[in-house]
Amino acid sequence: MLLLRNADIFAPAPVGRADILLAGGRIDRIEPDILISENYCSIVDASSFVAVPGLIDAHVHITGGGGEGGCATRTPEIVLSDAVRGGITTVVGCLGTDGVTRSPAALVAKARGLDEEGLSTFVYTGDYAVPTRTITGSIERDLLLIDKVIGVGEVALSDHRSTQPTFEEFARLASEARRGGILSGKAGIVNVHVGDGRRGLSMLRRILEETEIPAAQFLPTHINRNPALFAEGIAWAKAGGLVDFTTSTVPAWLEEGEVKCSRGLRLMIDAGVEVLQITFTSDGQGSMPAFDAEGRLQRLDVGRVTSLVSEVRDAVLHERVPLETALQVVTSNPARILKLRGKGQLAAGADADIALLDPRTLEVRGVIARGRWLMRDGEVVVKGTFE
Repeated sequence: MLLLRNADIFAPAPVGRADILLAGGRIDRIEPDILISENYCSIVDASSFVAVPGLIDAHVHITGGGGEGGCATRTPEIVLSDAVRGGITTVVGCLGTDGVTRSPAALVAKARGLDEEGLSTFVYTGDYAVPTRTITGSIERDLLLIDKVIGVGEVALSDHRSTQPTFEEFARLASEARRGGILSGKAGIVNVHVGDGRRGLSMLRRILEETEIPAAQFLPTHINRNPALFAEGIAWAKAGGLVDFTTSTVPAWLEEGEVKCSRGLRLMIDAGVEVLQITFTSDGQGSMPAFDAEGRLQRLDVGRVTSLVSEVRDAVLHERVPLETALQVVTSNPARILKLRGKGQLAAGADADIALLDPRTLEVRGVIARGRWLMRDGEVVVKGTFE
């Protein structure tokens, strides 16, 4: 048992100062002045911290990504301490361009390894391709039979690296994900990689016009990659759709017009988009390639999961977004959208996933995952097997 004494709690809604009692990997209760003997419980003074739910990063290439410039440009797998430094306690793994040398089966194995090291993990089956590659032979079976699988993706649209699926192919994929989600009690989300192509979100809009599949079945990501797509994302969200911003970036992309996530959150709120429809993800360990007009690779960077908390921080400190609002997009929103039970909130009965932040700088100073310290006093205390 662990008692965090007198923390300033954002659950993510502000609670005020109270104690948090953890037992058996869950939050037992949150109350002022909990009385308990030190003989039965470790007591930590948390009065100098802001306690928030452990962050959820719902788009991470945990087995690495890339390869757009040949095999030497395949990006490395994630290591535990990278997530810990970013205050992340839950990750959703995915594949990207390469679904040949990286597989959904390997993704599940890596996710289980991260579980054993201390995180909570889930995965999307499939990759950029349509028809997509699965473990059991179908999206529906993967969702029903494999506990880790919560949806499909990232499926690529409006991108020269996409397999250019027809409307019928994409609609069938979405219907399989929906049926599998309904039957398994999971989200069945279709995580959609949206590229720079001129078609933007047109395939999603057509799905809504010509089928019975609802907008909430899709989570289009990279929606901040250029001003035109961002504007289209505002219209999509105001019509009831979900939007996901990618926090990993490089200066050149921002100079070319990418909308910085923290700024994008402010702009969407000002445009009247409900915060409940917005999420941030890092695209961690994914490749961040730049191509010339002929599609030739010019440079390659790697996404970082630590960018997630950095953009939350910038939203609060530079864009004047309230902390509770900025936290929603990386805690309660993804937990609700992806049906991650016990995640994304600080409440009795929830999983004991907590990040402790410096109240002035919002730097991560402590991380508890399933009731276990992974970071204390700014130092990572649990590292991955091969770190």
